[in-house]
Amino acid sequence: MWRRTYLLLLCVRIYFAFCPSYLHPDEIFQGPEVIAGSVLGFPSRKTWEWTSDQPIRSVFPLWPAYGIPMVLLKWLWPHEEYETVDTAVVYYTLRFVMFILSFVLEDWAIHELVHSPRYRRQAVVLVASSYVTWTYQTHTFSNSIETLIVLWSLVLIERIAKADNASLASSFVLAFLLVFGTFNRITFPAFVLIPGIILLPQFWNRPFCFFALLFSGAFWTFIAIATDTAYYRPGADASYRALFKSIATSPVVTPLNNVLYNTRTENLAEHGLHPHYQHLLANLPQLLGPALVVLISQCYPFSRATIKSVLVNPRLSSATTSILILSIVPHQESRFLLPIVPLLLTCLKLPSSSILKATFWISWLAFNASLAVLMGTYHQGGIIPAQIALPGLISRELNSTGSDATNIEVFWWKTYPPPTYLIGHPPPLHAASKSPLNISTVPLMGIPQSELLFMLMQHVPTCDPSLIERITSHTQSTEVFVAAPLAAWRLPNDEYPDPAEFGFRVDFDAPKATLGLRNVQTWRQHVNLDDMDFGDDGVLPTLRRVVGRRGLGVWRVERVCDVR
Repeated sequence: MWRRTYLLLLCVRIYFAFCPSYLHPDEIFQGPEVIAGSVLGFPSRKTWEWTSDQPIRSVFPLWPAYGIPMVLLKWLWPHEEYETVDTAVVYYTLRFVMFILSFVLEDWAIHELVHSPRYRRQAVVLVASSYVTWTYQTHTFSNSIETLIVLWSLVLIERIAKADNASLASSFVLAFLLVFGTFNRITFPAFVLIPGIILLPQFWNRPFCFFALLFSGAFWTFIAIATDTAYYRPGADASYRALFKSIATSPVVTPLNNVLYNTRTENLAEHGLHPHYQHLLANLPQLLGPALVVLISQCYPFSRATIKSVLVNPRLSSATTSILILSIVPHQESRFLLPIVPLLLTCLKLPSSSILKATFWISWLAFNASLAVLMGTYHQGGIIPAQIALPGLISRELNSTGSDATNIEVFWWKTYPPPTYLIGHPPPLHAASKSPLNISTVPLMGIPQSELLFMLMQHVPTCDPSLIERITSHTQSTEVFVAAPLAAWRLPNDEYPDPAEFGFRVDFDAPKATLGLRNVQTWRQHVNLDDMDFGDDGVLPTLRRVVGRRGLGVWRVERVCDVR
């Protein structure tokens, strides 16, 4: 029975792996966006983490995770003139890779860590039925990679502590994982610090294992620093001599830069400060739901035996100590706790009462199903398909109206920043002139609607050609498009068109002008949770607006001129 259940849950995981929801900008801009520019030559927008004088992100873990799949795609893709790998293929290949890593490495690690066959089956089903596994683990998050590294570090720690013959090889591999995990995320050591203590007796009795760990760790640390130095230092990748000189004089140690950056509260304040109990009271319930209630009940009554059970169990000690350590830092997001989800779910003991057990399973399935639909399907779900489709949509629009414009500006409003690499390279050609289209992606985030409209007025050509150089921002022919959630628009008298044809006009008094926004296409599977204003609009009106007018639209902006 449990095998059929697991197979069903595996199909659910595959489904959500290919749903184009967008959970957080970091799943794009801390990985695929950077590598796609280096490997495939796609346009890419690097965030401050990659462009500052002291960069805090390492490219070392990105190459095996995303670089190898992209290199294989580039090698396998048919080589035709002016044609590169399709951007949709790149995106969904990376999602498939994350699914495979989750399916193989995460589930395999659970089989290794849970020794009792009875509890192993329960642990596998619990992890496989979690919406975190369906959504976060199949997205290109560094946190998702961290989860796999944490699990396999614990597996190898147990092997080294118990084995006699294979511990030397396991020490080499463990050192690689420790370096890889640290350069991937500086939070990684918090998960393996306490479980690693059990290796001290083994290292005392078998010092060769300790020296193997040190040697392998030093080697992979050097490789990681060399990779980052070659990437960040101009000219360092010209030759081995130039690389070694850069390493000797100005090495780039991204984990150190990351630690120095995150130890300053003023830096963290730019990303949002949270109370120290955020992880415990908000993030853990969001990730675990009813499973957290069962876990807390297992600790009651709290005693020395409870503390001993935590210290004896490597998974529990890893989860509890990492929560405490990460709670010290005032910037706390739920995805920082992703490795804790499989660690705690594998320690869950269901109630012996059949009624309580049935109640748990019903609540567990309802919790995960609802959040999976929200986060895995609708959360910012129109951005990826819209960005992939934009080059084709723009070409068709220009062709249908006979526009000779080759300069295209796409304003993204009240959405996450779209992945720039999905525009692809080379750019599409104008149907008539065969000139390449210069498509500029302009993320506006959550600026007020009035500022957006004023900006559009500046970019759209005037009705009087003689004024174009004085009023508009462009001296060459430009077409302007807007991508935004349907629910974001606030129209006069609350009169909204049908979502299928969501076109409208905006009138200005000073100067007297009218902008027409003609809907090009709408993707209905899109909800923007950041646009919920319960305080001003009330709960029900907000839900009717955000859910009822769900979807992401793309509009072509045109100035409406009087014909005389």
